[in-house]
Amino acid sequence: MASGGNGAASVPELLDLTIDNITPNTVRINSQAKDARLRYLMERLVVHLHDFARETRLSSDEWMTGLMFLIATGQICSDVRNEFILLSDILGLSLLVDSINHPKPPAGTEGSVLGPFHTHDAPTLPNGASMTSDPEGEPLLAVCTVRDPQGRPVAGVKVDIWETDSSGHYDVQHSDRGEPSERCVMVTDEQGRFWFKGIKPVSYPIPHDGPVGKLLDRLGRHCWRPAHMHFMFEKEGWDHLITALYVRGDPYETSDAVFGVKKSLVIDLDKVDKKTAEEYGVDEGILLLKHDFVLVTQKETEELRDRNAVEALKKLGLNMKLVDHLPVPDLD
Repeated sequence: MASGGNGAASVPELLDLTIDNITPNTVRINSQAKDARLRYLMERLVVHLHDFARETRLSSDEWMTGLMFLIATGQICSDVRNEFILLSDILGLSLLVDSINHPKPPAGTEGSVLGPFHTHDAPTLPNGASMTSDPEGEPLLAVCTVRDPQGRPVAGVKVDIWETDSSGHYDVQHSDRGEPSERCVMVTDEQGRFWFKGIKPVSYPIPHDGPVGKLLDRLGRHCWRPAHMHFMFEKEGWDHLITALYVRGDPYETSDAVFGVKKSLVIDLDKVDKKTAEEYGVDEGILLLKHDFVLVTQKETEELRDRNAVEALKKLGLNMKLVDHLPVPDLD
C-alpha cells in the first residue's frame, strides 16, 4: 500500500478498479485531505455521483453530453450573467440551500432566491427617492418597515432592492446600460422604515437563449417568473435575508421557473389614497406596496439551523457532529 504524502493513513494502489470498488477507492484516496468538512463533502459527492451513474446506467454519450452542457454553461457566463446560478435556480438547489442555511421561526420573513441579476453598483438613495428611470412603468410607492419578531423596529438595516423594467428586463440585460436603474440601496430609519418610488413588477422569462433555456425546453417546462421585487437585508448581528415579494394573481404565481414563490411572500397591491399621497409626495391613485419585514438575529438562526441539522442527521442514521454549525463525521 502506498502512503499519503501528508502523513495520512495508507491509501490504496489504484489498480484493477471495477464498478464495485471504484467508489470506495475514490473516497479513500480523497480522504487524505486535512479539512474534515472537505473530506465529508467530497465523500458524499463521489458516492452520490457514482450511485447516479450506476442507477441510471449512464451511457458514454449521456456522460459527454452532460460535460458539454457544463462547458457551455460556463462559456456563456459574464460579468452580468451567471448561468450557473440560473442552473441552480431551475433545479431547485438555490432555494433548498437557502432554506437549510437560513431557517426562519414562524414570525420571521421567509427567504427566496437571489437570482442571477443582483449587482453591487446600485446607488444608495434617501427615503422617498425614485429608483426607476422607466417612463413606461406603472408608478408605484413602496412603504415598508423592518422589525424583529417582537414588533420592535430595527434601525440601520441596509436594504438592497431591485426589479425589472416594464419590459421585463433587468438593467444589466440592456447592452446600452448606463447608470443603474430599477435598483437601489436604502437604510432603515429609527422607526425601521424605508420607502421609495418604483414601478409595478411584471412577469418575465428568465434568460432562455443559453444552455439552461435549452434544458427547460427539453424538459417541457416554461421559463417564466411571476411579477416580483427583490429585497436583501443586511445588518451585523442579524441573519442575512434574501427575499422577494410576489404580486398576487400573476399567471405564473404557482409555477415559478425557479421555485421562488412562498405563500407568505405573495402580496396584494393597493392604491394610494389622498392622505398617503400628501404624506409621501406622490400622486393619488398610483399603486401602493406596503409590507412589514421581520428579521431574526444571527444567533436565533444558527440555533435553529443546528437543531434542524441534528434532527435531519438522526433521521438519516448518520453519526455526525457539528463543527462551526456544519456536519462532519464524528470519529471520537
